[in-house]
Amino acid sequence: MAQIKSQKKRIKTNEKARKANSSYKSMMRTAMKKVVKACAENDLASAKTNLSLATSLIDKSVSKGIQHINTANRQKIALSKMVSSLEASQAK
Repeated sequence: MAQIKSQKKRIKTNEKARKANSSYKSMMRTAMKKVVKACAENDLASAKTNLSLATSLIDKSVSKGIQHINTANRQKIALSKMVSSLEASQAK
């Protein structure tokens, strides 16, 4: 346990930030799962709306410093590829 007063404060703020980041990550992952589920069910309208929501949450996670920009870009590309392949299969 920390003995210094400022370090005790840092422990408290770090714990608060950890909980907030964890909550935000969970929300982002849920949005990503909704896109995958909509693609699996061949629901193009739902997939597109969930893709825009997931993309915005992923971008916000980068700006908040929760995840690295390359990770975010990889996730966004994977999701958009799923939706675009669904769109192409329904256009046939």
